[in-house]
Amino acid sequence: MSDRSTAVVLGGSLAGLLAARALAPFAGRVLLIERDALPEGPEPRRGVPQARHVHQLWSGGALALEQLLPGVTGRLLAAGGTRMPVPTDMVALSPYGWFRRWTESAFMLRSSRDLLESVIRREVLADGRVTAVDRTEVLGLTGSRSAVTGVRLRGADGAERTMRAGLVVDATGRGSRAPQWLAFLGLPAPRRREVSSGVAYASRLFRAPDGAGDGFPVVNVQPDPRGGRPGRGGVLMPVEDGRWLVTVFGSRGGEPTPDADDFVRYAREELRHPVIGELLAGAEPLSGVAFTRSTANRRWYYERMPAWPENFVVVGDAVCALNPVYGHGMTVAAQTALAVRDLVRRRGFGAAGLARRLQRTVGRTVRTAWDLAVGSDVFYPQATATGPTLRERATQAYVGRLMYTATGNGRIARRVTSVTSLERGVASLLAPSVLLAAAVGPLKPQLTGPPLTRRERGAVGRS
Repeated sequence: MSDRSTAVVLGGSLAGLLAARALAPFAGRVLLIERDALPEGPEPRRGVPQARHVHQLWSGGALALEQLLPGVTGRLLAAGGTRMPVPTDMVALSPYGWFRRWTESAFMLRSSRDLLESVIRREVLADGRVTAVDRTEVLGLTGSRSAVTGVRLRGADGAERTMRAGLVVDATGRGSRAPQWLAFLGLPAPRRREVSSGVAYASRLFRAPDGAGDGFPVVNVQPDPRGGRPGRGGVLMPVEDGRWLVTVFGSRGGEPTPDADDFVRYAREELRHPVIGELLAGAEPLSGVAFTRSTANRRWYYERMPAWPENFVVVGDAVCALNPVYGHGMTVAAQTALAVRDLVRRRGFGAAGLARRLQRTVGRTVRTAWDLAVGSDVFYPQATATGPTLRERATQAYVGRLMYTATGNGRIARRVTSVTSLERGVASLLAPSVLLAAAVGPLKPQLTGPPLTRRERGAVGRS
């Protein structure tokens, strides 16, 4: 088998696994290079510390995932994940009020990150064209400014070697060294933008109270970035085996602490509503507190570089890392992989200019999620050196009006949800009927409290 028919994917997390799957039908072989030891089942992995926090796969990503791996949704559900209709089974306080639980317009797949990744990893590696090479460190690229020819690796035994390839995909996440690798090849630095809300995350696993059941809704108290105050929020996510994974978070000056004894107090007293803390009163802690500050939105505009080498593509968090509060990272990874597959199918593996076209496709795929995240986070104090632009202020004013309207207009709530689930692009929010509805405002009065059912309140001992 020739080197030119080999694809090498750097990084064995979700973006890397799905990129490997996307390329498998077209490359002679795909090598998946991972620094960590890949576990057999749904176990923690050092290179994915964010797995300890709440994750969800929105329907935009789940639909893409099903096209890449037909039947994988059913296998995830059989392993303990659940399908949750949105906004039907979501109790959410937005900056503009409580959302009603309207009929389904989107959905999310709920599970721990470890379970989701293990199911996908098993599916991808069952393809004989994909081989995982774990406990292997990537040292750099080989080639020139016009074309990448392979990668330099160091194995678990400390020995270094060069792996030649017809395509190299960087899916190494937030810690990607692609800018340094490209500089070594003689290419200019890519444009970069960072918007950091300063959010810190604290997460903990709980045993759900008896009677809560698998159908308990997600509870989401969103922060309000307006007014120059710290934003504080939290998410209670039912996951497999009768557990709740709870993440609380706060921006600069309002951060939670890693102290386990302070976790429930923060949820009850510091958020805009105490519902999550009240629900936790009857739940049993199952873990310590996982804590992180790696939440900045960071985008590298590789697609805009004046020159780009053949045979090299950057995907996932390595090109666009998002604040996890919006839950879009995994969905973007799945949609990117699907777009990569479709483009390679049309153009052919090894076609001239393929890498450049792929990188531009990646740039388009991340755009909606980037705009949604930055359009909110830019309003936190010190998020950027210059503050929000005039365009961002105008956009946020309109989006805010839409969110307010969605608290009492089911059609607009479903349209907004179709965008936040990444099933539709933000342009769909500019349809004439949506503009008119925003001008009119909500059709129903605002709710005065969380829309939990009597059964849900009773299951956790709240009357």
